[in-house]
Parts: sequence; structure tokens; C-alpha cells
Amino acid sequence: LVNYGSKVESEIGRLSKIVEKDPELARKYNSRWVAIKLLEGDSDVENKIKLSPLSREILGQAAEAREKLKSSLGRDLEDYIVEKRYEFVSQLVKECVGVLVRKPITLTDMVDYVVTHKVFGIPIMLTALYIAFKFAFDVAAPLCDLIDWFFGCFLYDLAATMPGLAGSLLADGIITGVGSILVFVPNLAFIFIFLALLEDIGYMARAAFVVDKIMHKLHLTGKSLLPLILGFGCNLPGIIATRTIEDENDRKTTALVCPLISCSARLPVYLVVAGALFPAYAAGVVWSMYILGVVFALIMATLFRKLLFKGPSSGFIMELPPYMKPMLKSVGIKTWERLKRFLFKAGTVIFIGVVAVWLLSITGPSGYLGVEALEDATLLEQSWIGMLGHGLEKVFTPMGWDWRASAALFFGFIAKEIVVGSMAVLFGVSEEGLVEALSGAFTPLSAYAYMAFVLLYLPCLATLAIIRGELGLKYALFTVVYELILAYLVALLIMGVGSLVGLGG
Repeated sequence: LVNYGSKVESEIGRLSKIVEKDPELARKYNSRWVAIKLLEGDSDVENKIKLSPLSREILGQAAEAREKLKSSLGRDLEDYIVEKRYEFVSQLVKECVGVLVRKPITLTDMVDYVVTHKVFGIPIMLTALYIAFKFAFDVAAPLCDLIDWFFGCFLYDLAATMPGLAGSLLADGIITGVGSILVFVPNLAFIFIFLALLEDIGYMARAAFVVDKIMHKLHLTGKSLLPLILGFGCNLPGIIATRTIEDENDRKTTALVCPLISCSARLPVYLVVAGALFPAYAAGVVWSMYILGVVFALIMATLFRKLLFKGPSSGFIMELPPYMKPMLKSVGIKTWERLKRFLFKAGTVIFIGVVAVWLLSITGPSGYLGVEALEDATLLEQSWIGMLGHGLEKVFTPMGWDWRASAALFFGFIAKEIVVGSMAVLFGVSEEGLVEALSGAFTPLSAYAYMAFVLLYLPCLATLAIIRGELGLKYALFTVVYELILAYLVALLIMGVGSLVGLGG
């Protein structure tokens, strides 16, 4: 038998005797096995115990024993039990198997020692992400310029020759709005390629292992890692992936903080704003948004576990895969699948969104204002979207965002990419012109606060629908409220601290 140490063995023996009080349980199952599984918090065994007339006593004593052992051992009980099993197996192998040649230290062992190191692991992971963004900015720049010329000059000039509403809809609405987003496809493609390479060689599992150590210190489960990692691509599959988390408290916590992870839909906003206000440090600024998202996800998850979903977090066992040579086909498929999702959204949700922005820009309380409103700032302010923007501008006065930037945030609720498309329509410019327009509408400090707000405020409509389906309407509304408050406070804090240290200009 595996010896779990005197403290654990004492509780196993005590629980075994309680289980044996029920003759039916004792007949069906080994009492020691039941006791160990109860200490591990095995939900399947707990469900079996619930059928027993002694279920209240057994489960109550098991919960008490878990808390007692966790306190006395000073660590996660499930991890401790698994560790003791591995020790037993290792000792058994040593006694039964003769090793003729000692296993040499391999290159994998040496690399793992560095990339999973308790000190160097996190900096290496952050550096890898920074390289991905720097690579995407530098290599993709010529392709982005080419796409911008195609939409902003060639197609726009072609569509502008069409008379009346049809020409304006095509040129000022669809081409300007959707084109301002599609211009970032090369950036996204290169980031997706880099991340797919990291996955294929086996590094992403190591990154998850490094982060898992931090999560345990924050009383979170390592099982939340997969949903949060998926959230970098899109929050929807990340929230759906929380179904794999058995513990209900851990599952709810992970689903509620997953929208704080910066998904690919927010990236176009970062790219255009950072490119306009931080041209020399754009990659670093975008990288900081991703780090900020992770930091606030961990902070909020810790608060939720301590205030809303109290109780111990479940354990997480991870086996690291061997390092592999990346396969071109695999990298290509992963990149295309992620890019295809973005392009599909650009052709559906974003298309509808920018058309709505265009329509609300040429109409107002007085009726049809004409397509001239898109070029006449005074006329545009009399439109429906002008009224909405001025209303929101009052809310965002401390941040210094003008009514056009404020109105764009409203449409970001449909899909975050629409923020860029909306600003392009409202400023009446293509991507290159938008960069120039934003450099006049924002200061570096207010631009950074704006990006942080986009990162943390309302999840998109589809994500909110998934939260409602997974957790219920109450938690969907809670997500809306807490994210709006968090985003506003963080943006306010950035402006306040930045102004205090002289970064207000």
C-alpha cells in the first residue's frame, strides 16, 4: 500500500471506519479507497456516497478532514497525494528494475531547466510574446501598406465615382470601415504563425506550467489555464472550454475573467492607436496590453475566489510533451483557422456594424442629413451618432476622449473590431489617414488609457451570450457591470497617475 504519511493515514483510517458503518458501501467498495478519493475531492465518489443514509456524516467528516490536512500540510492535498503515489512508484521501480546505464542529461532536460525555471521562466515567456508582436509589426508593415493602398486609394476612388447614396455607402461606409480592419490581416497572420510555431515545438505547454505555479499561489486552479490560453485567440471557445473544469467555483471564476484576456478582436484597435501615438514603441505598447489583461484576470479571479466563490481550488496535473520539429502543414492549418474566423467576422458582423455607423452618421432627429455629413463636422454632430457620441463624451471627460472616439466604443459592444471601423467612418479617413487623425485626437497618455478601456470594458455580444448560456443571465449582467466599472477605474487611474508623473502631454 502507498503510505501517505502519518497525518494523512490517520484521517484515511478515521474516514474508513465511518464508511464501514454502511454495510452496503462496505460491500461494494474498499473503504480505504473511498476514504482516499473523498480526501481528493473526487466528485464521482461523492455522488456515490450521496446515495448512502450516512452521506451527511461521511461527506461532512471528509470536508473537515480536507481542510484540516490542507492547513497542517500547508499545501494542496490533491497534489500531495499524487506526489506520494509517484514517490511510491519510483521506489518500486528502483527495487524491481536494474539500470545498467544511467540516463544522460538530454538537450530537452537542459532547455526545460531554463524555460520552466522559477526565476527565468516568466521573463522568457514575456520575451517570447514581445518578439511575436515586434516580428508582426516589422515584417507585416509593407503588406499592411499595400492593403491600405488597395482599399484607401484604389477601391475608394473607384467607389467614389458612383453617384448618390450607393457610392457613399460603398466608399465611406463599407470600404472605409471594413478596409480599415482588413489592413491588419498581415499583422494578425504573423502573430498567429508565431504562436502556432510555439505550440508545435512544445513551448506553450511549458508556458502554461510556469503560469500554473503563480495561479496556485493565488488560490486558483491550473485547470483554468487552457480556457485562458484559448481566450487569447477568442474569448468564446475559452469560456466554452471551462466545461472541462469539474469544480463549480473554479469554473464560474474562470468564465467570468476570461473576457479580460485580450483576444485577437482587440488587436486592430491596439495596432492603429499604438501606431498613431507610439510609432517607435508600438510593439511594446501592444505587448503591454496583453500583459495587463492577464494581470487583471488574475487579480479579479483571486477576488472572486475569496469573496464570491469561497472554497479550496482543485489540483492540476500536467505532463510536458517532448519538443518537436514544427510541421509546416500544422502551423498553416492553425494559422488559417484563426485567421478565417477573423475574416468571417469582417464579412458579417463588422460589415453590418460599419453600415449601421454610416447610416446613423447621415441621419439624425431632423431626418436625412445627406452624405455631406461625413465630411462636414458640424453636420455630423447633428446626426444620431453625433448625439450618442456627445452624450458619452461627458462620461469620458476625465480621459479627454472626443465624441467620435467615445461613440466608437459603443459599437465595440457588437464586436471589438468595429471600434476601428467606426472611427474610420466618423473621421472620414482610410487607415493611413486614421493614424494621422488619431495622433491629433489623442495624447499618448489618453491613447494608452483608451486601449486599456477597450481591453477591459464590455465583452462583445457573442461572448456575453455564451456567458448567459453557460452561467445564466445573472452572471452575464454581473460581467457587464463589473467590467464597465473596472475599465473606467483603470482608465481613470492611468490618466491620474500619468498626469502626476508628468505624462499628460
